[in-house]
Amino acid sequence: MKAMSMFDSLKKSSCNVLIACFIVPSISGANDIQKKPEQAQQKKPNILWIVSEDNSPLLGAYGDSFATTPHIDQLAQRSIVYDNAFANTPVCAPTRFSILTGLHANVMGTGNMRSRNRVPAFVEPYTHYLQAAGYHVTNDNKTDYNYATAVTEAGKALTYSQWQVLDSKLWNQGTYTDRSPEQPFFHVYNIFESHESRLHSPIKNRKHDSSQVALPPYHPDTPEIRADWAQYYDRITQMDALVGAKLAELKAAGELEDTIVFYYSDHGGALARSKRFVYDTGTKIPFMVHVPAQFKHLVPHPMGERTAQMIDLVDLAPTLLYLAGAESPSHMHGENIFSENTKNQKEHAYLYRGRMDVRIDLVRALRGKRFKYIRNYMPHRPNGQHLEYLWKAASVRSWQEECQQGQCNKTQQRFWQARPAEELYDTRADKWEVNNLADSPLYTDTLRKMRAALSRENRGYKDVGFIPEGELAARTRDITAYELVRQDGFPIELIIDTAEIASLGNQKNIPLLSQRLEHPEASVRYWSAVGLNILKEKARPTIPLLKKRLKDTSADVQIAAAEALIQLGASEQALSVLMKQLENASPTVRIHAANAVNEIGDKAKPIAAELQAMVAAMEARKAQGKLLGENYLLSALSHTVGELCTAECQISGLRY
Repeated sequence: MKAMSMFDSLKKSSCNVLIACFIVPSISGANDIQKKPEQAQQKKPNILWIVSEDNSPLLGAYGDSFATTPHIDQLAQRSIVYDNAFANTPVCAPTRFSILTGLHANVMGTGNMRSRNRVPAFVEPYTHYLQAAGYHVTNDNKTDYNYATAVTEAGKALTYSQWQVLDSKLWNQGTYTDRSPEQPFFHVYNIFESHESRLHSPIKNRKHDSSQVALPPYHPDTPEIRADWAQYYDRITQMDALVGAKLAELKAAGELEDTIVFYYSDHGGALARSKRFVYDTGTKIPFMVHVPAQFKHLVPHPMGERTAQMIDLVDLAPTLLYLAGAESPSHMHGENIFSENTKNQKEHAYLYRGRMDVRIDLVRALRGKRFKYIRNYMPHRPNGQHLEYLWKAASVRSWQEECQQGQCNKTQQRFWQARPAEELYDTRADKWEVNNLADSPLYTDTLRKMRAALSRENRGYKDVGFIPEGELAARTRDITAYELVRQDGFPIELIIDTAEIASLGNQKNIPLLSQRLEHPEASVRYWSAVGLNILKEKARPTIPLLKKRLKDTSADVQIAAAEALIQLGASEQALSVLMKQLENASPTVRIHAANAVNEIGDKAKPIAAELQAMVAAMEARKAQGKLLGENYLLSALSHTVGELCTAECQISGLRY
């Protein structure tokens, strides 16, 4: 616990030509001993990362016979292939933070999608260390690092594009061909063809027959779902062609024999229940490394070998620095995957899910070589919370409509229902993770061991994700989240303990949750209110205590208490609290309130007209270009209003 598409210009290219361009001498010597960089020859390797977006190991090299991926399959034959590689979080920006820093995003306060929180001064991106080691470091088109990569004016919110400009300053200008003579390069080539958004634009002349798609058991068999799956495979084929083109380019430039090549994906995807979710479909990734003969002493495996070693993306930074001959800073959570010390090899990948765009959630998980343990700390929230971007895919809308019409079986319905607090899967026998073994007496020991191991990880890392975002923002104006939870007396373990108890939904815990509802620490009170909300009618005796929390000093506690009260029918004051917090000065508090308003469903009808007026005002500001940083809130409230409003509550000609 260390803690314009290029593909368009290549359509006429011959796959065989591209494959032939990438011919690497065989590397033998399965027993070669790894040496430290200072023991190796003086020449440093060039390093190329080829990174595809949003794709699971749906590749021929990983046994998928429906996939058409000749270039990656050829690369795999000349690489070390990792069969147990994982993204620590199933979405891009927090993942890129971990890749860049070698640190877990949930530990540093950067685990929520689209957050730009500050990190301590000791945190440097790997580009800093590579440049110090003499490397020319370039990145062709992707940053999006999810933290404050530069000091900005206090209280000023920057746009996504403005942050991208600041992120780009971490890199040298140009590409690998712009370096000085004899200077080694590190280059990131990012491929967008497999990104989720590529499902939104239909492909003409599809190559994969939708009728032949083998659907996962959780997806109902509809034309839209089959079409999106087939299109996704087509996009992966396009991505594969770009991999081949980049390798051909490298060979033509005379660089291939001097370059260590990584190919991996930033996380899984891209159909619903993959990206954004900690199931293997969202976190398991393809990962392979080709090492030319002159650098074979740096790695413990011959080319063409597969390994079951557990690795995750937080390991990339220390591994990169090792190959570059630079020392990894001790604060990095990841490990060098080529270490000759087997004690550094992990038993589990540590996985986490926080807020995904506008939808708040908290999930932590461990994935071993066989079993996956998932802990849902907000089990009353279904996986299928509405998310504007996800709903752009016809397959998601089709899935929802099919289930609403009663055409789904239990496995397919589960995505739209409340979740269990714990999930346990045997991934060897159940690759789609649909058979939850958490209640099976046959797996009690496995459940207990993995539950305890996850608890140790969360506490050992002092997991910042357990602090609600509004509260976190209020308390980190002059200090980072990492530093906050390490202050003397800060009760992070009690906060985590309360979240664990709250998520169980056990009636016997009502006295304890009631007691902690009065605790001096706001995050403890917050989780106590969440726990009473999870208990619903069983928590009716706590209504007086919850009403007191409507005047809590913490906006997050007020919102959690208000939602619980509304679900219990005590809604008059509570609805007013939610409306008030929708206009809070803090963007994260407003998002929290919007989530609560959405979750109470029809119980929000008394404030439907007020909500619609708020949406109308936001739409007007957006039209004027004055809605900076509020698009998530607008999308959430627009959806809620659309669910609530009928003809009599529509104003200003708006339709939902």
